[in-house]
Amino acid sequence: MSDIHKKEIDAVSGVETTGHEWDGLKELNNPLPKWWLYVFYASIVWAIGYWVVYPSWPLISGYTAGVLGNSQRADALAAVEAGQAARVQLGAGLNDASLEEIASKPELLDFAMANGRAAFGDNCAACHGSGGTGAIGYPNLQDDGWIWGGTLEDIHTTLKYGIRSGHDEARIGEMPAFGRDELLDKTQIDQVANFVASRAGLETEPGVDLAAGETVYQENCAACHGDNLAGMREMGAPNLLAANYLYGKSLKAIKAQINAPRQGVMPAWEGRLDPATIKSLAVYVHSFGGGE
Repeated sequence: MSDIHKKEIDAVSGVETTGHEWDGLKELNNPLPKWWLYVFYASIVWAIGYWVVYPSWPLISGYTAGVLGNSQRADALAAVEAGQAARVQLGAGLNDASLEEIASKPELLDFAMANGRAAFGDNCAACHGSGGTGAIGYPNLQDDGWIWGGTLEDIHTTLKYGIRSGHDEARIGEMPAFGRDELLDKTQIDQVANFVASRAGLETEPGVDLAAGETVYQENCAACHGDNLAGMREMGAPNLLAANYLYGKSLKAIKAQINAPRQGVMPAWEGRLDPATIKSLAVYVHSFGGGE
């Protein structure tokens, strides 16, 4: 027998080598640990048993169902159906409960908050922002400047019917275009805009007759915004002394709104969302902290 086939025993470990050598390093022919082999063999037996008991092998138009006929897909679908059934049950509870009852019952409140959060993200966040902070032309739902009221019932009504949405019950507050329709001339618009700015804490233009502006205001604006500029909810007229204006709080923005006002539209969600979801939205929006 040639030397290459002779067994060689490593002098240090006393273990037979495999005959492989790299850069002077010889590979020892150590056997696998018995525990490792047992685990390996048990894994093979387990895999075969799994193939028999559970769905495993793909076929042309399906797969082997296994002895138990069980699958994770079936379990997942069953869990989804159970969740939907529970949602329907809780949704029925929202339909039957008043807004105050929903807010006072932890189980209903938790469901309404979760449902409202999802509905807000899908339907409202595009305009009002994910946190309800709004933007120019879109109300900030976290502050207390609610033109139509910030109680649970007020919010629910606004959500249900919308604002200038075309719904028969929609909230409607139309501001005349005093400049575009020539109801006031430029001098009068400058006067009344500066008067409002002066009361709202904004800097006014020099040389403008504020007394004349107050007269213009009382004759044209007070019927909706009130003699004290605090607004009237029943008219949809905002508080002109508020910290923020919907279309920007500046003298320039005030003039633009008097001249040719922007009239925002909010959709009526009745018919688009189910009653339980609208209630959930009312509760969720109210939770932002700006409500009453």
